Amino acid sequence: MNTDTTEAIVFTLLFATVAGLGFAAARWRRPDTMDDIDEWGLGGRRLGSWMTWFLIGGDLYTAYTFVAIPALVFNVGAAGFFSLPDLAIVYPMVYLVLVRLWSVSYAKGYVTTADFVRGRFGSRTLALLVAITGILATLPYIALQLLCIEAVLKTMGVDGQWPVVLAFVVLAGFTYRSGLRGPTVIAIVKDTLVYLVIIAAVLYIPFKLGGWGDIFDTAGKKFSGESSGGVLLASNNQLNYASLALGSALGLFLFPHTSTGALAARSRNVVKRNMAALPVYSLIVGFIALLGFMAVAAGVTPLMRDNGKPDNNTVVPLLFQQVFPHWFTGIAFAAIAVAALVPASVMSIGAANTFTRNIYMEYVRPGADKAHEARVSKVASLLVKFGALVCTLLLDPQFSTDFQLIGNVIIMQTLPAVALGLFVRWFHRGGLIAGWIAGMGSGLWMLYEIPNPATGHAHFGGSAFPLSKIGLSTGMPVYAGMLALLVNLVVAIAATVVCRAAGLPDGVDTTRPTDYLADLPEPAHGPVADTLRTPAEPVAAAVAEGPASEEQHR
Repeated sequence: MNTDTTEAIVFTLLFATVAGLGFAAARWRRPDTMDDIDEWGLGGRRLGSWMTWFLIGGDLYTAYTFVAIPALVFNVGAAGFFSLPDLAIVYPMVYLVLVRLWSVSYAKGYVTTADFVRGRFGSRTLALLVAITGILATLPYIALQLLCIEAVLKTMGVDGQWPVVLAFVVLAGFTYRSGLRGPTVIAIVKDTLVYLVIIAAVLYIPFKLGGWGDIFDTAGKKFSGESSGGVLLASNNQLNYASLALGSALGLFLFPHTSTGALAARSRNVVKRNMAALPVYSLIVGFIALLGFMAVAAGVTPLMRDNGKPDNNTVVPLLFQQVFPHWFTGIAFAAIAVAALVPASVMSIGAANTFTRNIYMEYVRPGADKAHEARVSKVASLLVKFGALVCTLLLDPQFSTDFQLIGNVIIMQTLPAVALGLFVRWFHRGGLIAGWIAGMGSGLWMLYEIPNPATGHAHFGGSAFPLSKIGLSTGMPVYAGMLALLVNLVVAIAATVVCRAAGLPDGVDTTRPTDYLADLPEPAHGPVADTLRTPAEPVAAAVAEGPASEEQHR
């Protein structure tokens, strides 16, 4: 394709501006030093309501929402709308989990969910498993963001891999320099661009295509006679749809980047307000998904990959290019690229914090100081991005949404230890480890058994597992993550009963009931409200408990 000059100029100017903001963000509320994981990896833990709202919103609503979901709707119809019930049920659960997680993390100085598991269950092994799970689950999610940037560049007619490599270098650079401050500042621009483009698309594209009636009529004709898709949900997809929506909701708040955004908030009340206000973002998700039907009505044909297969990620960029004037298409393309940069940055930071705190500091250099810890986390954030690139080579799902859904299958196996652990202490650490092994093993086996019919690859081709493979006489598939979680819970419960009956020693819980309600009193409105609490405050409670508890916390 030929590159349109206007599109390229507008896109380049906006992308360069956003990248500049990412680098300059290191000076925003600059502390005495960035060689502290609280400062680099959590923005000093002092984000107020608005900045937290932009950060978590930019973190959860990614290019995956903007590009991959409409592409799925374009190909399979109504089944692609699973994100709507997902978001309808996720926030009550997120409210319960993240509010308590913030409080106990503030009281004990935790930076990651694996920190919490270490203190709650007194098990280095369980914390290590949670840390490894979080890192592995994040890699395909970051890979998806890179693929969305590649789709935009391909639609613009930019050939070769160098533009994607350049975007990768920019992402790595401002993340390394600015830490969480970078994506926090950029998230404001990202949300502004996304809302502008979506509002314009919802108002202008239907008008251009003859109205919503014509859009749905054209989509209905495309999917007529197809058993797996349509403007209404097919009967053989209903179980997968329901399990996919529930599984996506259960996994969303377990990813390292979700907890990273929440723990950066300055108080428990900030987290509460954000969990109550974030559903506002969900209002536009339905319209974003409808871009898939608009692309059908507009007669969009996806560009082809090098292997001769269609690149479905180009559906939305091609739709914008077809209906919008060139200058606004450049804005839309920049919005997609920035919508990939923000979450990819936070994801790499969350995974890097997890590696540093729960693997490196636990097993390699337990006595390292804060400056060394922060430097290792910065380097780890670079390595995480390279791991994401590897995922694009190893995984070959039918739809790009499966990059996130495959990661979700993995991260769901931490739910018993993290989410349930915030509310109950009944599980034995040995039971949780056994449950994780069973759930992770069954989940990876199911993913391995799922082919990609579009490319002919036999493994890791999606997340919908046919129930016929486990001997059930039905052609319906189910989301592999829900089956794996069920196996995990059954084994964890059974193994806990066995461990307690055998009298096996359990780990020491260093948390206290009051830790789960801890809060930092919010100052009055004004400049004082943004004052940074000292890094020593979160660990004050742990030190006060005495040497034994402090050692167990480490």
